[in-house]
Amino acid sequence: MTIQDDRLFLITGATGTTGAETVRLLLERGHRVRALVHREDDRSRVLAAAGAEIVVGDLLDFHDVSAAMRGVSGAYFCYPIHAGLLDATVVFAQAATEAGVTSVVNMSQISARREAASNAARQHWLAERLLDRTPPLTTHLRPTLFAEWISWWWGRQDNEGMLRLPLGSGRHAPVAGVDQAHVIAAVLENPAPHDRQAYPLHGPVEMDHHEIAEAVSRALGIPVTYEPTEVEEFAEGLASRGKSAHLIQHLSSIAIDYRNGIFQGTNNFIEVIGNRTPLTVEEFVTGRKDAFAQSGSHFVPAKRS
Repeated sequence: MTIQDDRLFLITGATGTTGAETVRLLLERGHRVRALVHREDDRSRVLAAAGAEIVVGDLLDFHDVSAAMRGVSGAYFCYPIHAGLLDATVVFAQAATEAGVTSVVNMSQISARREAASNAARQHWLAERLLDRTPPLTTHLRPTLFAEWISWWWGRQDNEGMLRLPLGSGRHAPVAGVDQAHVIAAVLENPAPHDRQAYPLHGPVEMDHHEIAEAVSRALGIPVTYEPTEVEEFAEGLASRGKSAHLIQHLSSIAIDYRNGIFQGTNNFIEVIGNRTPLTVEEFVTGRKDAFAQSGSHFVPAKRS
């Protein structure tokens, strides 16, 4: 059902995994949407063609964010795994407060906690605490590993696939970005019941990576295996691919968290809040087979002997 009202929603990270889907959903429901993007490209042009107002800016630039906040009723804050999260949160919080924004949805992560070994995860916890002290109605989302993670870290050679990750026999229920977007949109539309809540978000089925590989294999019709690696080898591989020290420290730390059960669990928040049945791994892969036609952007191959 399409809703027509005059509210304007700001979506940051608007060309990303959750941002783009949230823009699409809000537009389909008849809302005005302002999409904050880092640069104009094919992805932002798709959003513009769908009806979004495109604003180019930097989440670390107070003037950019303040300008983007003008006239906004609700805002979605999503910062990548880059250095600068706390600075960006301060900028976002002050700009939202000055603009009289009514509500904020904050993308955090399931490993966010005071004692987190990951610098990024601990900063997410601090960012939550800061946002809780601001006037807008505030909701934090703490997803487990995205279903998209599978395609990002996927390796393919000929008609065989592989997942090489330092996650041992840990388990989680992969959650797709589109499913999270339904929760984001629902909270932006009706924020009051969710004020100062932190929602872990999970997919429908908890699995280890051997089971994930089997599900991908069924969807693609090719052999797929999971090869557990050590954290040190994984970190070295990321460094060899030019990944940042910030990202490597985060991923190495959450690999230990994952093995220790921090990412496990299931719940019904996507159904109850987002009014959507979340995708299984097989459904996710079946709908995105093109993403599995070659190795993912983050795949770390085995070291040559």
